[in-house]
Amino acid sequence: MGVESGEVTGRLARERVDQRFKGLPPDADGLTVAELTAQRRNLFTGGFTTPVLALSAERLEHNLALMEAYSARHGLAFAPHGKTSMAPRLFWRQIEHGAWGITLAVPHQVRVAREFGIERVFLANELVDRAALRWIADELTADPDFRFVCYVDSVRGVELMDAALRGPARPARPVDVVVELGAGEGARTGVRTEAECAVVADAVAGADTLRLVGVAGYEGEVPDANPERVAAWLRRLTALAVDFDKAGRFAGLDEVIVSAGGSAWFDTVAEVFAELPDLSVPVLKLLRSGAYVSHDAGHYRRITPFNRIPEEGALEPAFRLWAQVVSRPTPEQAFVNAGKRDAAYDLDLPSAEVVRDAGTGAVREAAGITVTGLSDQHGWLRTESGAELEVGDWVGLGLSHPCTSFDKWKLIPVVEADGTVTDYVRTYF
Repeated sequence: MGVESGEVTGRLARERVDQRFKGLPPDADGLTVAELTAQRRNLFTGGFTTPVLALSAERLEHNLALMEAYSARHGLAFAPHGKTSMAPRLFWRQIEHGAWGITLAVPHQVRVAREFGIERVFLANELVDRAALRWIADELTADPDFRFVCYVDSVRGVELMDAALRGPARPARPVDVVVELGAGEGARTGVRTEAECAVVADAVAGADTLRLVGVAGYEGEVPDANPERVAAWLRRLTALAVDFDKAGRFAGLDEVIVSAGGSAWFDTVAEVFAELPDLSVPVLKLLRSGAYVSHDAGHYRRITPFNRIPEEGALEPAFRLWAQVVSRPTPEQAFVNAGKRDAAYDLDLPSAEVVRDAGTGAVREAAGITVTGLSDQHGWLRTESGAELEVGDWVGLGLSHPCTSFDKWKLIPVVEADGTVTDYVRTYF
């Protein structure tokens, strides 16, 4: 497709601001995103309305650079999972920070990525949708630079893919697939045993519309996961790659893909992938962690591998949801105007981090303030004795789970430490 980062940025920047986008200044209606960005408004004094989600410019850049350095240091290629943000602007920033490509989960997400020029897509799912496969075939035929890889985890899936890709829909080249090894009994998708993996691989070999290019899986689904159990499963995955190679299943390839890596165990992935012996062709050790781009103030802050390897750095929570106190009915209770429609709540409730005084603009720690619940459009706060909080104050909330934070906001301001908005991130969920 030949689409470059600057062209993508330009296309996004030409979009008009209007009522579709929560939190943006009402007097910005009709401006393009580029025009609004050029005004460098202040998040707190520039007409933004609450609730409004913001991404820290400094922390976003820190996280991008940290994972770029980590991947390079450990000899890993990186295809961060794009379902986290579904933001082409961030996809391109990840690629500019060394990413091999983008991981996605469903056909719609691939269409978004292709619309914005992403040339390498790893679909971490089996794709058996006939219409989607025919569209993929057209993309592969139209663009010789497009690289697409997806899972297979059943003979039935292979048969459905092959049937959809035959006849007029046949692509100019086969669709690349990797056999997904399941993470154990009770885990999510994936072939449960190595013997069954061989049967699926045989089915791929018998379908000339498909090409086996490696093995993959998701260690985050290992039951009762701990470093030892995760490492043991990863060694099964790498051993499967070795066995397939010895059996000649990768003959004729330029490279073999071995892929794993969510956001909780990428240190163990790096450790085990470093043990992988040389195969008959070079190996692309592909990491797929996605939550790092924004990180969070809850779930991922607790489980990040950097807690185990602090010498390698630390991710920083880049999200902050700003809400305004709209009711203070008792000394022990307050309500802000952000709720389930605005804040992730599937893993943890938001946490009150800071308060911006409505009168002075001074920012202080949210001492003695706890979020106890969310209604659709209200956050419930408990305030301890002595907690300073008045109607009109802005409360900065930390969020847990990036994937269900991004999906509630279509256009997200990127904000410097002094409140200056320097960019906007458009999401496509």
